[in-house]
Amino acid sequence: MTLLNPRALGRATLARQLLLDRTAAPAADVVAHLCGMQAQEPQEPFTGLWSRVRDFRPETLDGLLTGRELVRVPLMRRTIHLVTADDALAWRARHDAMLRQRVLTTYRTELAGVDPDELAAAAHAVMADGEPRTLAELVEAVSDRWPEPPRRALGELIVGGVLPTVQLPPRGLWGSRAGVRNATLSGWLGREVPPLPDDPADPVGQTLVRRYLAAFGPAASADLRAWCGLAGLPAAVKAVQDELVVFRDERGRELLDLPDAPRPDPDTPAPVRFLPSFDNAILGYQDRSRIVDDAHRGLSVAGERALLVDGRVAGVWTLSDDAVAVTPFRPLSRAERAGVTEEGAALASFLTGGTSDRVRVAAP
Repeated sequence: MTLLNPRALGRATLARQLLLDRTAAPAADVVAHLCGMQAQEPQEPFTGLWSRVRDFRPETLDGLLTGRELVRVPLMRRTIHLVTADDALAWRARHDAMLRQRVLTTYRTELAGVDPDELAAAAHAVMADGEPRTLAELVEAVSDRWPEPPRRALGELIVGGVLPTVQLPPRGLWGSRAGVRNATLSGWLGREVPPLPDDPADPVGQTLVRRYLAAFGPAASADLRAWCGLAGLPAAVKAVQDELVVFRDERGRELLDLPDAPRPDPDTPAPVRFLPSFDNAILGYQDRSRIVDDAHRGLSVAGERALLVDGRVAGVWTLSDDAVAVTPFRPLSRAERAGVTEEGAALASFLTGGTSDRVRVAAP
């Protein structure tokens, strides 16, 4: 069985994540290929797409959101993801049990005695008029039936668990600071969420496995589980096993992959890239050593924006006073610093609408 070291896995990840070469594909197709983009910080997907899509413009994503081709929904790991409308509908029922359970586990004491199915029925009745509502408005509408649970806990169970919801624009539009207004997913898209097929081979899960490997492979079942929050999809993995090729990493884990997916030579040059907060190129794995050292692994869950140099996380960055401010983790060579400065200047221009291309690189 072929052994893949972290550098080989890292180059595969960069290729699948469109971080080796920017693509000319439409932004909607990129979001679909990536199986969505984590988006609880509403402005971050713009940077994620800019780093992957040639000549990306913010108004493109705005149009996809207002045109209802892309939606912002609670999905993988109960985090807000930017996904295509088709994927939101196809995947929501498969994530339903996980979404409910994660809220109920987080608020085990606070939600004791609340029947999720009764709450779902009440919330559906409230939203039947088609009017968008904030979390507070939803809770107020059902508070006479459930007066005791803390409002935050009850609201999260509604919008993040029992009711398939979408966060409406202007939330998530370029430069917008709008709050969250929720609509039902089916109401916003004009299509019902299909029920799960009664099939023990888990056909929806099979699609998730194939799509995940196309965007993240080679990967272990534990990586798949860490990405989606579902319990490993064992039936789906078993059903597609014969379609896949198998590798092993240095830790001895079995890695699955699509046979024809790109696995570049480990020595393939990797350009400097700036990642947004919570980018799935890092968070999409249980073992993130292919792209980030264990010493810096926590930055991804802390919301830090990562700088990639030679295919690995080599620092963090932020936008400060209209300049991209970079803090490297190690000394940069002259060529690396030049690459960081060039890419950072282009990013600064993008984020400031062309008014600044300033970059500041701090000492490590």
